[in-house]
Amino acid sequence: MVREKVTIATRTLQWKCVESRVDSKRLYYGRFILFPLMKGRADTIGIAMRRVLLGEIEGTCITRAKSEKIPHEYSTTVGIQESIHEILMNLKEIVLRSNLYGTCNASICVRGPRYITAHDIISPPSVEIVDNTQYIASLTDPIDFCIELQIERNRGYRLKMPNNFQDGSYPIDAVFMPVRNANHSIHSYGNGNQKQEILFLEIWTNGSLTPKKALYEASQNLIDLFIPFLHAEEENLHLEDNQHKVILPLFTPHDRLAKLLRKNKEKIALKYIFIDQSELPPRIYNCLKRSNIHTLLDLFNNSQKDLMKIEHFRIEDGKLILDILEKHFAIDLPKNKF
Repeated sequence: MVREKVTIATRTLQWKCVESRVDSKRLYYGRFILFPLMKGRADTIGIAMRRVLLGEIEGTCITRAKSEKIPHEYSTTVGIQESIHEILMNLKEIVLRSNLYGTCNASICVRGPRYITAHDIISPPSVEIVDNTQYIASLTDPIDFCIELQIERNRGYRLKMPNNFQDGSYPIDAVFMPVRNANHSIHSYGNGNQKQEILFLEIWTNGSLTPKKALYEASQNLIDLFIPFLHAEEENLHLEDNQHKVILPLFTPHDRLAKLLRKNKEKIALKYIFIDQSELPPRIYNCLKRSNIHTLLDLFNNSQKDLMKIEHFRIEDGKLILDILEKHFAIDLPKNKF
């Protein structure tokens, strides 16, 4: 456990981690402060951060299990102590850590008698099991137990749908939220017009990420949400009523692109056009996001050498980005960009 003595400053806004501890493999705790704040601002920030921490941080979990030998979810099998429903509930609790985007497959294939734990899950290298000791089921007889699993990374909470059952395949309520709980409290000090506040944020996570990392991701999500409102009155930006896309002036000659990018207004335009507006394939989009490339300006500020350093990014992806930008934004880019 780490604690820091809180020293109050009155000049510049500061934040500190005043307490950090690991209660177990699946329970991390962190306590943070932000100060000094004008009266009322602590509550504004605290409420927003709590909502984003609980609902916007991405996590990884098992979302489906499949076995052709299972007749229905509430069936029991000779040699297995738990019902299939109980096994699915145990799989729901498995805590995973990954840089996965989309879905991937995993499996369990063991022979009894023995206990089945998270250690028995065979998963791809991109997925890490936080606690290998998590219990799944008990095999009481020498039988084979094989089950296929679907792993997904997403955000929030997703209930299984009654009509989403397939032959031998059963959806699991998906709890993607890595933040178990988040609280905020406020300490006021000073008198009269000099009264100021300290915001205290408490964060509990499931071990797939640290509270400090959760705080960083929540802050980044909030920033991304509010950026479109900046420079809303720029003359060269407008929103289409139906498509909600940002339209750029046409850039046709190759040599004009560099000149236009030097102009402040065009830089602002590109800065507030996000890559998720360009309908990139999920894999390419996620590669760019992981490298903190969020806007077209971020993309253009990276050279071919920089882009090729991105994990899982290929030269073909650069050519596809060119085609998509030319199609959606009428930007004629120099071909040697990628």
